[in-house]
Amino acid sequence: MTASSPTSATSRQNGLSSEARNLHWLLTNLVEEVPGLNSVAVVSSDGLMLLSSDPGRNEPEQRETPQGPKGSSADLATIVSGVGSLTIGASKLMDAGDVKQTMVAMEEGSLFVMSISDGSLLGVHATPDCDMNVVAYHMALFVGRAGHVLTPELRSELRQSMESAK
Repeated sequence: MTASSPTSATSRQNGLSSEARNLHWLLTNLVEEVPGLNSVAVVSSDGLMLLSSDPGRNEPEQRETPQGPKGSSADLATIVSGVGSLTIGASKLMDAGDVKQTMVAMEEGSLFVMSISDGSLLGVHATPDCDMNVVAYHMALFVGRAGHVLTPELRSELRQSMESAK
């Protein structure tokens, strides 16, 4: 087992299936490879957080102010779920087909929401100076790799893992 393998991740992942560990690994790679990410969450179609990461947690001395949504990664999951629901409703009203990606540019940051599969969403809160093209590209890579393995069984396992970590 190498240091970059999915099985060498945190102890919270002990007992998870290889598919769940692989998704954790993909999320960790997304966070490590893309500069400017504050927080990332994968949310199920019913708004429950399946995976989350806070890339700044290892750099507290470099942070002057909180960089993620107030409170916790659960706040990002709530925001992602709400934005996803709003854009799906808008798409239905406009008869515009499936929503693939939503981007909200704010004065102090950006929010990206991308559909994964079966209503699951990938949400990213990024810094205002992030390269939006790079963020969107890496999100699309994650979705392409994760979408086909995010089965109902795996979503259930990830939910249970998040609940047991509380």
